[in-house]
Order: sequence, then structure tokens, then C-alpha cells
Amino acid sequence: MITEKMTRELIGRQAYDARGEKVGKIGQIYLDERSGTPTWATVNTGLFGMKESFVPLDGADVKGDDVALGVQKDAVKDAPHVGQTSEHLSGREEDELRRHYDVSGDRTATGDGNGRAAAGDARGTREDTRDHDRADNGSMTRHEERLRVGTESEETGKVRLRKYVVTEDQQVTVPVSHEEVRLEREPIADGTPAAGNAKIGEDAHEVTLHAERPVVDKSTEAVEKVRLDTRTVTEDHTVSDEVRKEQVEVDDPNHQVSGRDGRDRH
Repeated sequence: MITEKMTRELIGRQAYDARGEKVGKIGQIYLDERSGTPTWATVNTGLFGMKESFVPLDGADVKGDDVALGVQKDAVKDAPHVGQTSEHLSGREEDELRRHYDVSGDRTATGDGNGRAAAGDARGTREDTRDHDRADNGSMTRHEERLRVGTESEETGKVRLRKYVVTEDQQVTVPVSHEEVRLEREPIADGTPAAGNAKIGEDAHEVTLHAERPVVDKSTEAVEKVRLDTRTVTEDHTVSDEVRKEQVEVDDPNHQVSGRDGRDRH
């Protein structure tokens, strides 16, 4: 159970939902104005923690350095967009949050049931600051939320380089030679020794013929190197999210403020 004494210690702690999923860091604690019991907290959610959502502290507890909430992360993500000022929750806003989270309980606050925020300092410090703003020549400070967008690296996929074997036909033309037999006749002139010693009889002469034939052999050779490389491509990506800003309204029904029509907004 979270008590009023634990308020300061909760600021900045990591909050987890009922299933142990990370939700965001605690930003502000809202106290019941009559009992001082912590009833609501804001957690920084959304892109880069730029969105603030309200979560109930009913059923929440501190576990080590973290805060264990009694609600689911999806419910926090879809929480009503309330709390236009960081100091109070109206009764209507608190009822809307209770309906969303299905949280029951009586509001024991005085007046319209507003809760009071305590962010980092004691409860009186927040009230003193508000009184100082009112007494500072009637001025107040207007705030706006701004988107702060950065980048982070994440894994998008893997590319694998592998090789496999395919079979294809290859034709190579190679010249081959062979021997052929050609019959040649040469007359013998009279008076030569061969002409005078001639004899008639049978005789045979044999010639061996040769021919070339293609011989096929295979060898494996390295032909090229293939590798994977990466390059960085920069492109524009549009990011959108909800931001809140405070509006200043002048309530001047008697037209006592010069240069105003009675209900100016800025």
C-alpha cells in the first residue's frame, strides 16, 4: 500500500503493470485534499516518454526500486486525456478516470473533490508556488508540451549469403587431326638399277594410320569473390503524437480590462 510518506520516493521510479510489463516513469502524485492519501499518479508513456497518463494508486505498491500498479498497460495507454493543469483534477475528470479503470471509492476531498499534485517537493511547496503566482501582479505562466523526437537503432531483418551448385551444358570446339592413306605412283626410268633387277611375285606393305581424339578433363578454379556489405540510407519519416498546452482565458463581464472583449484566449 502506498502512503503519504512515500510520495517523494515515488517520483521518477519505474512503474510496471499487473503483468510485470514496463509502463513508464512516475511523474506526479495526486493526493486527496482531505485525507492526504495518494490516489492518482502520472506516468510518462508514449513515444520517448513524451505523453503523460493518469494511473490509479489503488492496489499499487512499491517493490524494491519500482512501483507495481494494479492495472494493465493497455488500460494506461487508453486512459482519458485529462489533467490540463498539473495541480488539480476536477471531480468530473476523476470520475472519468474511475470509470475507465473501473475503480470505486469515495472522494473525501473538500469543495469539488479536486486532487492535489505533489511533484518532487512537500505538499505545501506546491501550494506556496500557486499562491505566489497569483500574487505576482496577477500574472500566470502558460505551459505547452513539445515533441522531442530522436532515433534509435533496431534490428529489421537478416540477409544470408550462401552458394549452391547448378549444372549446365558447355560446348567447346577443339581441332583434331587424323591420317589418311594416299596412293602415289612414280614411274621408273629405264637404265636404273631397280629396272634391271625386277622380279614378278607377290608382296605386301602396311602403313599405320593415326588420328587425334578429344580428351575432356575438369578442373576447379576460383573465379571471383562475393561478399555482403551494408550502406546507410537516410530518409525522412514523419512522427506524430498528441501534445497538450494551456490556454489563458480572461473573464471580464464588465469590460474592465482595456483591449479585451471579455473572454480572450491565447
